[in-house]
Amino acid sequence: MAAHFDRRLRKAAVTTTVAAVAVAALSASQAPDVTADGNGRQTTSDNVPTSDTPAADSATGNSPYYTDLPPLNSPSPAPTTGTPTSPGSSEAGIPATVLDAYKKAESELRRAKPGCNLPWQLLAAIGKVESGQARGGRVDANGTTIGRIIGPQLDGNGFALIKDTDNGVYDGNSSYDNAVGPMQFIPSTWAWAGRDGNGDGKEDPNNVYDAALAAGHYLCRYDWDLSVQADLNRAILSYNNSQDYLNTVLSWLEHYRKGTHEIPDGTGSLPVGRSDDPNAGATPSPGRTGANPGSRGPSTPSPSKPSASEKPTKPGSPSTKPPTDPAPPTETPAPTPTPTPTDTVHHLENAGTTGLTATAGDTFAKKISTRAETKAGDAVGKVRIRFTVLGDTDATFTGGEKVAAVTTNASGVAVAPALVAGEQTGAFTVRATVVGRTVPGLDYKATVTERVADTLTSTGTKELTCTPGGEFADQVEVKATLKGAVADKVAVTATLIKSDADPVENDKGPYFKDADGKAVRTLTGRQTDAEGLLRLPKLYADDTEGTYILRLTTPGGATLDITLKVAEPAEPTPDPSTEPSTAPSAQPSTEPTA
Repeated sequence: MAAHFDRRLRKAAVTTTVAAVAVAALSASQAPDVTADGNGRQTTSDNVPTSDTPAADSATGNSPYYTDLPPLNSPSPAPTTGTPTSPGSSEAGIPATVLDAYKKAESELRRAKPGCNLPWQLLAAIGKVESGQARGGRVDANGTTIGRIIGPQLDGNGFALIKDTDNGVYDGNSSYDNAVGPMQFIPSTWAWAGRDGNGDGKEDPNNVYDAALAAGHYLCRYDWDLSVQADLNRAILSYNNSQDYLNTVLSWLEHYRKGTHEIPDGTGSLPVGRSDDPNAGATPSPGRTGANPGSRGPSTPSPSKPSASEKPTKPGSPSTKPPTDPAPPTETPAPTPTPTPTDTVHHLENAGTTGLTATAGDTFAKKISTRAETKAGDAVGKVRIRFTVLGDTDATFTGGEKVAAVTTNASGVAVAPALVAGEQTGAFTVRATVVGRTVPGLDYKATVTERVADTLTSTGTKELTCTPGGEFADQVEVKATLKGAVADKVAVTATLIKSDADPVENDKGPYFKDADGKAVRTLTGRQTDAEGLLRLPKLYADDTEGTYILRLTTPGGATLDITLKVAEPAEPTPDPSTEPSTAPSAQPSTEPTA
């Protein structure tokens, strides 16, 4: 019992120390957009979680987390009875597969978003407090947890209230959402933040490679530089909006930065304390348990001296005045809270966005604009609008993300970052919603069209001929351009047609071959390269002689006809100088002369 009590004291002391360090760091290294109000409270830019930020706007839904703190590596602990010893090496070690996932995610983020400066130790710190490094590294060879890691259902009973968003696919709960996997994503966040970290073609929140990469992208989704303390704090708070959570993650981050080591999978220490457990030894997060974040335990009133008017009476002697009942306390009615701008939003309106169309690979010329309005139609400023790319598309916002949050201006308008079309063509949707308020979303339809070319030219100069049953010696090569510039990745269709007047596929004459060697007279799915060039496969001929047309077309209207000839080789023309003379030879005269 004494050891348990000492452990709680130790954890409370470390938590207090870390909190003080974190506050000092914030004050000492504020980013340019971090200021303080008249009461000394920090005010930051739009992308900083606030106390009224809804739980659904975080990675975990502000789910409970583990409050275990790093071991005390004091070289000379005080010789006090019951002093806890530092935990064993497994406490500081990270299971091999889990550690590999963190480092691979860091490497990918260094390539994809170098300005974020994501350290793998931050992923390790979050993984520690979210799941105890996937429950001590209980994962298979592919990094998938052995058994799903599922947090409590977020039903509003001591936790946030988040109704089911995935039909129970990830968390097995069709009524409410639960945080899932080693990095504890709620399904609604995983829907857009999920990544395939191990290259198996799936985005699985229960796979540590997928979850670590998703967490890295989540922490880097804004233009945050995690080497800057203020941005680092913002990113952590966006993952789980609690000051105690921030302090706990920072303590593990500092611990892992000082050094760690790899341990075998499944041998890591399991976490003990959790933030929703009042006996865990760490302060519960506000907003989940209702506990006072400033309280570390039951308070004991300190004795005070009696005042001069409270003179003690002799034992057994009556007091000079009969006791009177104290006046009943006067209840002060709670002040009516002032509605926030978000509270006044009734609906969203399109702020003039039309014609969202772009060619594959291009940036959309128009940006999406949304206006937040009251029921009376008045503009509402300082409201966060979330824009989410939905549907089967690889289009993203600038920076490669499919979600962006923007604050409305004084005119109530929020303008989303520019959309960038991927290579996948077709229609998709961008949905605008109000962060922190349930009002109908506003959908914008966007379309990605094929790359186009307006001109096709042949790069060859030779006449393309072939004998019946033979093969053409030269291959067809063409170049595509658009307004004189190289047109790369443009789809080209090649068809051997009957004639210019009858442009249907021919059933005789030249042909291509498929993988099985069968005749093919229409080719699709071919694209020009970075130089706008495309070389077609070798052409063959059947036994039918004649002149044929190979027609090439592209999106955008470019057309090119190439003539092909199939004929027997012409008879060689004799050289008169080598042929014997057929003229009659001169014969000597036998006639007598006169």
